[in-house]
Amino acid sequence: MKLTRIVIVLWALSLPATTFSRETGQVAPPPHPLPKPVLVFTGGEEYQANGKQWRRYNYAVDNSADYPNLLFAAAPELPPCGLNTKAARTWIDFYTQDGKRLNGFCALTNHDGLNRIWFALESEIIPPSWIYIEMIDRGTGIRYKSGLVETTL
Repeated sequence: MKLTRIVIVLWALSLPATTFSRETGQVAPPPHPLPKPVLVFTGGEEYQANGKQWRRYNYAVDNSADYPNLLFAAAPELPPCGLNTKAARTWIDFYTQDGKRLNGFCALTNHDGLNRIWFALESEIIPPSWIYIEMIDRGTGIRYKSGLVETTL
């Protein structure tokens, strides 16, 4: 029993940005608010998949280091992402300016993954002029929404 308590205490001490409540089973929000993600367009590329021509629009979150890696830890206690039962605690979704979902990431393992996010459209499709991302911390329910960013190639 003492070993279990020591492990729990050590685990709790390793959570600098959040705390876990044994009573509610919920993760508490960070002690200070995290900043809004600063999304930047990093370029585009053409590629072929499944017999179709595609254009990928690549983005990075300029302030990715401001998000603790704990946000991207595997969260098997939360609902899965398709067949992935160890999806990340925080998911990232791309949206058009009018709120249509374009793509999502549910398995980033640390904040560095925020610098390799993208959405793709078939080459003949005109992209939306403006997009944004939303980061959803499924442990706390907090959403972090970027500002609008152009899709200029």
